[in-house]
Amino acid sequence: MLESSDASHFIVWKKQGWLAPFLPTEVAERWPADHKDPDGYYATWRASFSPLGYNTKLLKSEDAPKSFADLLDPKWSGKIVKAHPGYSGTILTATFEIARDLGWSFFEKLAKQRVMQVQSAIDPPKKLAAGERLVMADGSEAMMHTLMEAGNPLAPIYPTEGTPFITGPCGVTKDAPHPNAARLLASFMFSVEGQQLVVDVAGMRSIHPLVHEKQGRTPFKSIKAMKDDPVAVETQVETIKRKYTQYFRT
Repeated sequence: MLESSDASHFIVWKKQGWLAPFLPTEVAERWPADHKDPDGYYATWRASFSPLGYNTKLLKSEDAPKSFADLLDPKWSGKIVKAHPGYSGTILTATFEIARDLGWSFFEKLAKQRVMQVQSAIDPPKKLAAGERLVMADGSEAMMHTLMEAGNPLAPIYPTEGTPFITGPCGVTKDAPHPNAARLLASFMFSVEGQQLVVDVAGMRSIHPLVHEKQGRTPFKSIKAMKDDPVAVETQVETIKRKYTQYFRT
């Protein structure tokens, strides 16, 4: 089986003939049309957001930024941590959505804020937890959930402009050595039980309408989400990486 935090991978893998058509019954009957391939090759098995965030021990909630625009205030210079779209599928998608909705000029200005640049989407929440930076400009919501539930002084911020929404598809490979086992695993992963584990244990979000939110987290439906667009991302991968590197010189 294959899965990825960069949904555009599945567009490429489908074109290359790597995938076998298979959708579990739960997906066929309950998944929204925009979260499953129309030809039945893959579907969203996990979702998440890439929010802003801050260290609650070092920063009061009333002083924390509320929007992407707030990050451009000079007072945050040298206090922000951010992941890189060249290393992370989550951040690649988030960068695309922010640039589309706010313009590349946002990143051009943010790059002047002496931002700590890290690689993976899981790194910014860790830097906040360690107290190395006060605020994160992007990062894994799931990792933030995990760290918060372990007692770390963190809080996510869902920007007023909207929060980048990240989908992670899953599909069965065409040449799977044990295709029936792969289909059984996929059926479990998309079941109510499997999807509840995605939420409760992995700290992510589920598309399944019967899965319950974990208590204490910001409800899925109350978050203003930027729209994901894997088709557009697939056509702009190199442009996104090039322009980002141009601004951040990384």
